[in-house]
Amino acid sequence: MNSKQLAVFHEVMLTGSFSEAARNLGRTQPAVSAMIATLENDLGYKLFIRRSGRLTPVPEANYLFEEAREILGRLHDVRQNMTRAGKTQRGELRIVSMPGPSVILMPQLIGRFVSDRSDVRATLLTRSSPQVQHLIATQQFDIGLADQGSQGAGDPNLLEYESFSYDSVCALPADDPLTEKPVVTPTDLKQHVTAALFPSHPTYQRTQAAFESHGVPFQPRFETQYFYPLLSYVEAGLACAVIDPLTAASYRLSRQDGGRIVFRPFMPSVSFSVLIVRPRHRPLSKLTMAFNEDLRRELIGHQTQTLTQNGADKV
Repeated sequence: MNSKQLAVFHEVMLTGSFSEAARNLGRTQPAVSAMIATLENDLGYKLFIRRSGRLTPVPEANYLFEEAREILGRLHDVRQNMTRAGKTQRGELRIVSMPGPSVILMPQLIGRFVSDRSDVRATLLTRSSPQVQHLIATQQFDIGLADQGSQGAGDPNLLEYESFSYDSVCALPADDPLTEKPVVTPTDLKQHVTAALFPSHPTYQRTQAAFESHGVPFQPRFETQYFYPLLSYVEAGLACAVIDPLTAASYRLSRQDGGRIVFRPFMPSVSFSVLIVRPRHRPLSKLTMAFNEDLRRELIGHQTQTLTQNGADKV
């Protein structure tokens, strides 16, 4: 018994006629008769009694009709779902991101992506960058966003990466006089309290090197594991901080009134790199590939914006 036999049988039951079923299916009557005969042969008994030119189903045929209707309906649903999945209209996105962008930037990007995809389910998990790489390597998530921190990239045999580099920005309290400057330097921050990531993070080390190149001591009063919590100290007017532009973008998106922080380019440049992380040995679904392209465009957009702003400020 196969789906073609069930489809022909189902149509015969609906029409009560081999000839009408043949017309509806675009087949010849002998072909329909042969298909029913093969089905009856497979089952070992007749499904229809032919008397005086009329076709009467046996009781067992009525049972098979209900089963066929359910099976064919399910096949129809599967076919439609697979077609929608191929067109990136159905499926599941499993995303894991480092904390900063996961607050606002990534949820808004996911929201735009699924806005016209009502049958797409999305999961966003926030983890540290090493954990992001681990979860992708173990294929628990489909795509990740991580910074290229002190541990660098993970096992290239398990993961593939796409890197995006940025110049960090200086986060200032909105009422700080330094907000009037187009570019902030370590000399400008000499008398300011600063906040930073832990000393083990490359951004801390690069910021420290930038301060030392201007002969300014780098002695943060506040230290956190992630960038976003630093902004609480800046909002409170307690410190300034050199942070990545993606966290700055998340902050701006979360504050319709602009918030209590102003971001300015920081010189000399303190580089920051972010990685799109994907599993190397498991193909991405068409849906995930489409989201990957949206994420790439988003990151390139922020990259271009940062370069343009910094380039203009250097002139």
